[in-house]
Amino acid sequence: MALPRCSTWFLPYFSPTLLSDLLVPFRFAGSLRRFFWGLVLACGLLLPRLSPAQVLDDSTKVLYGAKTTRVLREADILREQYEGRLIDTTLTNQMQARYWFHDSTFQQDLGNVGTASRRLLWEPNLELGARFGRNAFDKYVRNSATIPFYDTRSPFTFFRFIQSGAGEQVFELSYSRSLGKNFNVGLAYERFASNKSLQATSRREGLAEHSNVLLFARYQTQNDRYHALFSINTARHRVAEQGGIRYQPTDSLRPRALFEYELERVNLTQALNVDDRDEVRLTHTYRLLGKGLTAYHIFDWKRQFNKYSDERLVTDPLTRQLQFYPDTLLSSSLTNDRAEYRQLENTVGLMGHTPAVEYRLYGRYRDADLQAKSYFGRARNVLPTYSMHYAQLFVGGTASFRYRKLIAMEVAGELMPVITVNESKGKSEYWVRALARLGPVSGEFLSSSYSPTLTQQRFLGNHYSWNHSGTDDASNPRAYPALNPVQFKNTLVNQLTGRVAQKLGRHYVDASVSTVTISDLVYYSQDSVVTTNGVESTFRKDGIPLQLSATKVLLIGSLRHRFNLGKFFFDNQATATSGGSGEGLRIPGLVANGKVYYQNYLFKKALFGQIGAEVYYQSRFKGYSYSPSTQQFYVQNHFISRNFSVADVFLITDIKTVSVFLKVAYINQGFFDFGNGYFASPYYTGLPRRFQLGIRWQFFD
Repeated sequence: MALPRCSTWFLPYFSPTLLSDLLVPFRFAGSLRRFFWGLVLACGLLLPRLSPAQVLDDSTKVLYGAKTTRVLREADILREQYEGRLIDTTLTNQMQARYWFHDSTFQQDLGNVGTASRRLLWEPNLELGARFGRNAFDKYVRNSATIPFYDTRSPFTFFRFIQSGAGEQVFELSYSRSLGKNFNVGLAYERFASNKSLQATSRREGLAEHSNVLLFARYQTQNDRYHALFSINTARHRVAEQGGIRYQPTDSLRPRALFEYELERVNLTQALNVDDRDEVRLTHTYRLLGKGLTAYHIFDWKRQFNKYSDERLVTDPLTRQLQFYPDTLLSSSLTNDRAEYRQLENTVGLMGHTPAVEYRLYGRYRDADLQAKSYFGRARNVLPTYSMHYAQLFVGGTASFRYRKLIAMEVAGELMPVITVNESKGKSEYWVRALARLGPVSGEFLSSSYSPTLTQQRFLGNHYSWNHSGTDDASNPRAYPALNPVQFKNTLVNQLTGRVAQKLGRHYVDASVSTVTISDLVYYSQDSVVTTNGVESTFRKDGIPLQLSATKVLLIGSLRHRFNLGKFFFDNQATATSGGSGEGLRIPGLVANGKVYYQNYLFKKALFGQIGAEVYYQSRFKGYSYSPSTQQFYVQNHFISRNFSVADVFLITDIKTVSVFLKVAYINQGFFDFGNGYFASPYYTGLPRRFQLGIRWQFFD
């Protein structure tokens, strides 16, 4: 299964012929000369349009620009901070791939843009109640609760384009303008794409493609009493699943043979994952009695559709066993599993804000439905659909007090009293957090109890089927475990954190230590022994959900240090985790990132630039394996990912409202005794050395 090549689509503002010429240097990463001329051509296209990027009056005084364009988000509106923030024009992190998408945390992925990913380090869960649990592609999807809204005096256009010699591609275009003094509308489009780096074909094929269309609007009354934010957010994600490198018997004699990239054979050739999401969100506030009492309402409707298909299930001719998958439950020739989750939420609350005190109280009602079905046979017969309905009520709030910048205290929490699942009541869920700060020193306590995701509770497909929801599944006799489903308990997490954040001259230090206890953790595991009616049976089921009876204890230390020596800047951070191995969790012992760069003005301050290097390091650990048919990462014990480092060198320049960067990614490939690459996940190699070019252009007219 292949998606279209990502370098042949039409790019606005460029003619197809000109675009083709511009992208020629990236089709052959080994040609530095062509890449250089591509950069020169791109700069030549940009320079003629630099002058009209800002609006001038007759005295050549700048009227509109970065300082007249403000950004507001939903969190600002819910804190009654309507003045907005200055738009970001800095060069920091523009060339870092983690910041190209909508989740900038450290992630374990499958080695390429658009592939499934999960957060690498520990983070507590604060989402209660019904949750779909298909999060492998969250990194690429806009969160409607955090999208930017604008307050512009002139039309504002944002353009971003990134291309690499390995086929990575990022494109974003957004436009916003005010229609009158109190009304602003905007439209945004973005696209992420990549080509296959693991393939045994003679031509490059598309691996992943993601597109997103966003329509947004902001309105406020003349007296500033009513504010509204509205957005329609739709995303379409397609990725050709390859199942990782197909391990050959001779590979045990050649450990480095798995880093041959295009020459490698993969497990899946006709598998495709589809993730479609739609969301409509309206947030509006109405001031009742000044800033002391404001009512607000949030309407949020969302839909997520997942489909996994594989039209070529392969059986080993010698062993007559299915390759890659554990087994088949419905069809031995093809797989076509589908699930759709719909959710409607209404939140109503009151909030108030003064210089010293802030509070918010709310109630939220959620109505959700989950439907799943699987097709089997060439005639596309469909298994009877199972559906589940959820009606849930939440209450919560936050209260904080601060005295200047010296003392701050905050208490926040949320409670879901009862879970209703097909008239079967479950346990209540909650999270509560308390924070106290005295100067640079702060402490935080967090406790949460939450149910497993809906996918962990119940799943139906051609290769997996289980039921841990606490309800019988008479319609599916192959449910796992059979006939007598075991209901999972809530997971309980307690976390205590101490932190010091202080700026001393040119130095800024942010250090924290956390201790975490996790009880009844639900996770996806490999081969396990399951007891049914007192009889132990071993199931060959990599990726089934299990609940850990033992309590996990984590000790996490984090440090970030930033400083500068003249024009040289340093930004280093590291996170060490103890207790992240063993059953249920897989967290590297050390994850670190260091960056050093030199920045200065050139040509009488007409050009501002940075040149530097960045290194990412990750210690060895037994990383999660990935099951494409369930879109889940699961614990495994047979593959150890060696420690590795990835070094990048970059050059970035800024000319008024245009910035261009050039980067050589993974420049240290093959420099040390780590083979010719590294593993992003078991049997998924990271991309080799490559050139990357990025352009960011902001128009204020």
